[in-house]
Amino acid sequence: MTLDTHEPFDPSLRAHAQFLVAPIVRDIFGNPFRSVAFSPEWRTGTALSLARTMYEARDFSAMPILADALQDAGCNNDAILDHCRDTQQVHVRGCWVVDLVLGKE
Repeated sequence: MTLDTHEPFDPSLRAHAQFLVAPIVRDIFGNPFRSVAFSPEWRTGTALSLARTMYEARDFSAMPILADALQDAGCNNDAILDHCRDTQQVHVRGCWVVDLVLGKE
């Protein structure tokens, strides 16, 4: 198929694209209707090291471990901890939790 065809747009393609993109948008922006306060005390050496490693390697398999490190540091914010522990969540560079840990607000 070429770009200059005059075929009608298939609405199912839009739905499929939204289905693929929505988890990434949620990972980057979180819930825009609920701001999350991040305490600097939660930026422990362990949390920073995990976040840096995930960010640089683009491997976010340690997100549940990051949740444990944040919780050990005193974080009791359900939005942060649940985001890290959600096994269905897609994580990408720009993840709002990793950015908070790294101070990239």
